[in-house]
Amino acid sequence: MRRIFVAMTSLVCTSLPFVMPVAARAAADGASTHLVVPSRTVLEQVEGKEALDWVRAQNSRSMERLQSDKRYQKFHDDVLAVEQAPGRLPLPDQAGGRLWNFWQDAAHPKGLWRVTSEESFAQTTPDWKTAIDLDALAREEKRDWVFQGADCLEPDARRCLVVLSLSGEDAASYREFDTTTNSFVSGGFDLPRSKQRVAWLDQDSLLVARDWGAGSMTRSGYPFSVRLLKRGQPLSEAKEIYRGAEGDMIVEPQVLHDETGHQIALIQRNLDFFRSEYRVYDPATGALRQIALPQKIGYLGFYAGKLVLRLDEDWTAGGHFKRGSIIAVDPSAPGKTPTLVFTPKDTETTTDIGVTSKGVIAVVYTDVQPSLRLYTPTGKDGSWHEAYFILPRMSSATLQSSSPSASNAYLRVEGYIRPPELVRFDAAKMVAHRVKSTPALFDAKGLRTEQFWAKSSDGVNIPYFVTHRRDWKMNDRNPVLFTAYGGFDLSYLPTYYADIGKTWLERGGVYVVGNIRGGGEYGPAWHEAGMKSGRQHAYDDFAAIGRDLAERHIANKDHLGIRGRSNGGLLMGVEFTQHPELWKAVIIGVPLLDMENFETMAAGASWAAEYGHMAIPAERSFLQKISPLQNLKKDVAYPVPFIFTSTKDDRVGPVHARLFAARLAELGKDFYYYEDTEGGHAGTVNAQEIAHERALEAVYLSQTLMDQDVQAAH
Repeated sequence: MRRIFVAMTSLVCTSLPFVMPVAARAAADGASTHLVVPSRTVLEQVEGKEALDWVRAQNSRSMERLQSDKRYQKFHDDVLAVEQAPGRLPLPDQAGGRLWNFWQDAAHPKGLWRVTSEESFAQTTPDWKTAIDLDALAREEKRDWVFQGADCLEPDARRCLVVLSLSGEDAASYREFDTTTNSFVSGGFDLPRSKQRVAWLDQDSLLVARDWGAGSMTRSGYPFSVRLLKRGQPLSEAKEIYRGAEGDMIVEPQVLHDETGHQIALIQRNLDFFRSEYRVYDPATGALRQIALPQKIGYLGFYAGKLVLRLDEDWTAGGHFKRGSIIAVDPSAPGKTPTLVFTPKDTETTTDIGVTSKGVIAVVYTDVQPSLRLYTPTGKDGSWHEAYFILPRMSSATLQSSSPSASNAYLRVEGYIRPPELVRFDAAKMVAHRVKSTPALFDAKGLRTEQFWAKSSDGVNIPYFVTHRRDWKMNDRNPVLFTAYGGFDLSYLPTYYADIGKTWLERGGVYVVGNIRGGGEYGPAWHEAGMKSGRQHAYDDFAAIGRDLAERHIANKDHLGIRGRSNGGLLMGVEFTQHPELWKAVIIGVPLLDMENFETMAAGASWAAEYGHMAIPAERSFLQKISPLQNLKKDVAYPVPFIFTSTKDDRVGPVHARLFAARLAELGKDFYYYEDTEGGHAGTVNAQEIAHERALEAVYLSQTLMDQDVQAAH
């Protein structure tokens, strides 16, 4: 089974925002900033009329102030142009010996799912064949479909399960699609909307985890019952093959293939966000057998009959293996000592790992600078050979696609001012060459990226990237947009954000990205240092970078803005409440902000392994200490924040943002609030929505961080 995923760049830290302080506007307009605030009960009704009336009122109030700025339209048009630029990389996914791509442009805002041959893809203008026109499908079915990817049956990918959601929700429908006729299969597999996970077992059988009715979903809102569904069966007749527990995060099926075509079916029971158990499912007998694996695994693949995994914890099994290592385990030989593939140095970590027909490839970072490695077994002793390939500094490399049935893999290489390139790596010949490149989407002439380090509160050095004009002056007045993530073992790496380039860097802004603890920039230990009550390290790291920017005379408080979304939105909320004196602008996107109640909000229970449990006294004390919502105070002078969320976000949900804005209103504090009625946790799902939201941010940042110097000059 080959899974084709849609690249959702808007899920990663995106663009820049700007807003005139509400207080100044209110004074100018003669309007009061005091708002009538609905109760918590009302705001928790996500689609409730009273709640949505309040949302529309907040949107209108913010839009009136931001869209009236004469710069809004240009920001909007600039962002829309780069989001729909025809020269963007067509990111490929390999399946059935062909390359698949999901593409959105001005003519197809919902997008085209299309396919071409590898030979054609290498040409300047590939011969794309459209499989699904999402705009036409949405019109025909009168549904706001958002393409979420496809699961294709190996080896030929003649049949795929196309994943469609309404307005970008996590809940989705799976519909069987015939790639030879480019049509949905009449009477084929059709799984209605649910938070679900599906894997092909064979042409006529699926392993399905979904909402089967009462008693089948975890407290996190995900399935814990996996069932075998045969072609032609109604869902009610699917046979349960494994049942987890309500306290699990999720139970889901996986079907992996190695380079010889050998298949292994697994049931993955996620005890929490980071700990899992694995069982091998035998379709012939229906038997399940648990494999002795560590519970914390960062990657799982299949090569030469061995499970290839990255350890996220130290593990002893016939020998000691350090966390962060890549090892190979024989699932058919319980008790056999695993073989070591790669052990990281203290300054190294792996991010993307994949399997080709000629070996295992991994992107390895050393002090957040990338390289590519290829690992191949060398003989009967179980050892592996490493080939090392240098990649450009101040860049990132993303393994866009690899397949155990192909020797080629595709990598996307980019930097803050380096337009993305698509590199085809041939693992058989051990050569790489560029096959596609994006033309510059903003003017980076005169810009450079540097890596600096700040010392955190406990003495640990924290790296961060700064992109700026070469002729900048260390005069405290450089307008800075500073972002970080710091959670869930995710690395925040150099990325070409064309919207930031157009609305910020071209206009003299400085862009800063912090690699704070809680992320994955230095492997599992870096992540674990920022988990639960250790999370204060991440918040201190972020503040330390802010102070370092001031100490270097890059920007003082009046020129320093910060931005984050999702877990990064929580980071912004904490920095807003813990260090309001450090920032002038704060953008809080699709955030968690009520950390005393997050476990009962949307999918919040699934993140307790990262944040902690209110039921555990020590963890409760820390959550109460840092929860942004409960730590807002009337007698504190806060910067005016820009808060954005989405009504259709069924992962974090819009309630955190609503409650935070409502509390600010109760305290008589000014804020900007924008809630998109579509978009899921991404916040936005098409170029028009992205352009609108980014333009609002750009106005906010311009008014807050730049206009003061323009006014002073006059």
